[in-house]
Amino acid sequence: MLYIPLRLSPIAVALCLAASPTQAVELEPQIITGNPLGNRESAAPSSVLEGDQLLQQQHASLGETLNRQPGVASTWFGPGASRPVIRGLDGDRIRILRNGVGALDASSLSYDHAVPLDPVTVERVEIIRGPAALLYGGNAIGGVINTFDNRIPDSPIEGIHGAGELRYGGADTTRSSAGKLEAGNGTFALHLDANSRQFNDLRIPGYAQSAKVRDPDAPGSRHRLANSDGRQDGGAIGGSYNWEHGYTGLSYSRYDSNYGSVAEPGVRLDMKQDHYAFTSQLRDLTGPFTSVKVDAGYTDYEHREIEEGEVHTTFRNKGYEARVEARHQPLGPLEGVVGAQVSRNEFSALGEEAFVPHTDTDSLALFMLEQWQASERLKLSLGARMEHTRVDPDAKGNATFADADSASSFNAFSLSSGAVYQLDPIWSLAANLGYTERAPTFYELYANGAHVATGAYEVGDPSLTKEKAISTDLALRFDNGTHKGSVGVFYSHFRNYIGLIGTGNVREGHDHDHDHEDDDHDHSGFPEYQYQGVRARFYGIEAQDRWQLAENRLGSFALELSGDYTRAKNLDNGQPLPRIAPLRLNSGLVWELERWQARIDVQHAASQHRKPENETSTAGYTTLGASVGYRFDVGQSQWLAFVRGENLTDQTVRYASSILRDIAPAPGRSVEVGLRTTF
Repeated sequence: MLYIPLRLSPIAVALCLAASPTQAVELEPQIITGNPLGNRESAAPSSVLEGDQLLQQQHASLGETLNRQPGVASTWFGPGASRPVIRGLDGDRIRILRNGVGALDASSLSYDHAVPLDPVTVERVEIIRGPAALLYGGNAIGGVINTFDNRIPDSPIEGIHGAGELRYGGADTTRSSAGKLEAGNGTFALHLDANSRQFNDLRIPGYAQSAKVRDPDAPGSRHRLANSDGRQDGGAIGGSYNWEHGYTGLSYSRYDSNYGSVAEPGVRLDMKQDHYAFTSQLRDLTGPFTSVKVDAGYTDYEHREIEEGEVHTTFRNKGYEARVEARHQPLGPLEGVVGAQVSRNEFSALGEEAFVPHTDTDSLALFMLEQWQASERLKLSLGARMEHTRVDPDAKGNATFADADSASSFNAFSLSSGAVYQLDPIWSLAANLGYTERAPTFYELYANGAHVATGAYEVGDPSLTKEKAISTDLALRFDNGTHKGSVGVFYSHFRNYIGLIGTGNVREGHDHDHDHEDDDHDHSGFPEYQYQGVRARFYGIEAQDRWQLAENRLGSFALELSGDYTRAKNLDNGQPLPRIAPLRLNSGLVWELERWQARIDVQHAASQHRKPENETSTAGYTTLGASVGYRFDVGQSQWLAFVRGENLTDQTVRYASSILRDIAPAPGRSVEVGLRTTF
């Protein structure tokens, strides 16, 4: 499902003009995540997903929704949990934001922990590929995913507007509904939304287990991915006060889900999150600053891992994050912003499978970004960030975490520079060079226990030092009206890359009883993996193009092409790093005629044999998808009915970026129908 932006977004404009399709309105998106100065041309490799694009790509999880974006893969832990991977980097190296503020969940700790966000609530997604640590901290050393939901309206609303959507189908037989209502008098604005989704066990081609691990005498489930069903429910209320030179507002949202862990038969995850947000912006100021923006959020997150009706482990994360950005008056040719950010997380894990101690993490940062229009063709940018992080563990008397006896403090520094050079009206070059430091997380420092979801006994290292990286990328961009896209390369060299490295040892697991005859994991012994600092190298290529083929009485035809390739290597032992997506190529033929729209998509992924010795390879695949939609009006409301089919040739798809590649394939053939409206 998808909420339809009710302000001037492309999809809203298209719906409003459905009765007169010969008219056209084109709005150029501005990416504010990578550049708060709001300039259209940013040096950072970034992209926006909204409107029709977001509708066509939207799935139940954020990872699957973004999986076909250049440079973005998915951790895929079944339909209940999937987090984005950017250029081979995942976990705590990718920051997921809500309206510019951290989500503060536990999804970076473990692949089975879902991001507590249903893409149905999202109106716009901004993706920064590569280091964005300058503005958002060392945890953004690999990139940023920023989602926007308008739960605090940032512009005036006149009258009453709404949107709603129903969906049914898919490989997991999704039944979903969503609605939102916005009302205002030009000064006060109110936002209400609610959504609900239920899904069954996922249909898959063949066996859940791959031939590499399947026991011929006990082959396991076939055509269904066992224990992959679940539900997601959520809602929010928010409001704002708008005036000529700014706005201020508050919101409260609730997320509640329950889904099965496909790695552990009989285990379910029950997740709840309460999130409170505040934002305010003052514009057109006099004095040293022309505008000031404040964003703050407080989160109370909990999820329980339940087996046979009993709670075995409970994870909690309470915390806040606040940031202020102030745009200063031009200093000669320089335009820029300065800002500060503060955050606190109180994390605890209680129960038999708790493999990390209670930990409080505090951070304080100062940052700046300056931009200089050096000439009519050349634009330069330079920024810096200083960040102090304190990680304070408390074993609470648990002997397992005896080494977690003292706090660790880190001072991280990041520096970045960028340039955009307009070669001519069609072609431009964008280049970036950055140095980034990231403080290790509490689980990299203090983990000590069996992590059943990953099938490993994870051991942290309290003596770990900062992760350091030098990164650069170069992109050639083009737009001649017929073709619009870019081709770029990137390279990152890490000193002290904190990886989870196998030691070759086997450690005792948890000793509580399990009555599952087909349990995929042996809880009595786990291979030991230790967080270690190694030298590492990442490099690759990304490309995309939208080719306007023709526009005549038969309709408008366009071809969308994209691809990416990433290679990553542990320079200390010479082996490839794990869970790196292979070469991927995407193509989509798009057709529009009056009220009709349709597309055919082909995605190809090569086999992935570059992996560490203790990992398995994945086979290549090619999938086919198609969709068709029809717009119509009923009174003063605009409607869209659509049908979407995916993996229509029913190919077995196993993501190299998923730790469950050998026991949890991606969905098989699916067909989904939907109906949405705005008024």
